[in-house]
Amino acid sequence: MAKFKVFKLHFTSLHLGDERADYDKSNLVYHSDSMYAAITSALAKVGAKIPEDGSFGFSISSLFPYYQKEKDSRPVYFLPRLLRTDAFEPKNRKMVKKIAWLDLPSFKKHIHGENLFVGNSHLCKMKGDYYTEEIIEENFITSRVNPRVTISRDGLEDTRPFYMDRLFFKEKSGLYFLATGHTEVIERALEVLKDEGIGTDRTIGNGFFDVEMDHIEMELPKSDTISNLSMFIPESKEQLEGLFGTEHLAYQFEKRGGWITDSGLNTFRKNNIYMFDEGCLFGHRDKIDKEIVLGKVVNLKPTIEHVAIDHPIFRDGRALFIPVVI
Repeated sequence: MAKFKVFKLHFTSLHLGDERADYDKSNLVYHSDSMYAAITSALAKVGAKIPEDGSFGFSISSLFPYYQKEKDSRPVYFLPRLLRTDAFEPKNRKMVKKIAWLDLPSFKKHIHGENLFVGNSHLCKMKGDYYTEEIIEENFITSRVNPRVTISRDGLEDTRPFYMDRLFFKEKSGLYFLATGHTEVIERALEVLKDEGIGTDRTIGNGFFDVEMDHIEMELPKSDTISNLSMFIPESKEQLEGLFGTEHLAYQFEKRGGWITDSGLNTFRKNNIYMFDEGCLFGHRDKIDKEIVLGKVVNLKPTIEHVAIDHPIFRDGRALFIPVVI
């Protein structure tokens, strides 16, 4: 039985940008590498010593949505549908294509190889992008695009309009992540981070949150196919070649990087790196029945002429993997 600590973050509003910095569209997922960087930054501000390898002894998933109507009601946790094209009957594939999120009971069936979309019994469980038997508001996370203006710092340029897409969470809903290892370090960081916020445009109130803790248990199957719940950077070419050794291979990746957030350096960008998205399918050399952590932490500190950066800029590519049956 796999046991994960859960950190639930309830936001008033939030904007999650991407590598293209398209402010007029916010992402829904806050990726694990960004959360790890935010935690590291918060720990540095309270005087914690940053390990030379960038690892604090814990691993986290990316942040996924949860629905909760009231503070004392049971939350409905959602996890991403895996990149499994063979999990659906041919006649149902088009119908269920938009389903991006499975509630926890459905996800458990999903990773055990059970087809959730047989016949018509699933129709009442399809609620927008979400699949659940629970009673939820389909639009418990909504977005609103508001006009903003950029004002020149030196006053020599005209103001320029742009649009900012902000996410809003109904009731007590929000985003959560799973954690293993030395999670007490995370608790310390979140006490700082909740008042500083995550995401973009925090100066106008975006990204502040309340935090609660919970636990999730999952009975995992025994399989030599595994899937990641975090952004993933392989440790080596040899490790990647080993993970590609399966007929069920399915993956996608994206470029990660972004702006340096340190005061005085926030006009410079970090180095970029490509990472595997959540929900990919890889092979494992053995059949396993527990969660594992694979991947590495990398340093994205750029070399900038006449500018000294006196610390590494870590990007966490260590991912939580679980076995799945295909």
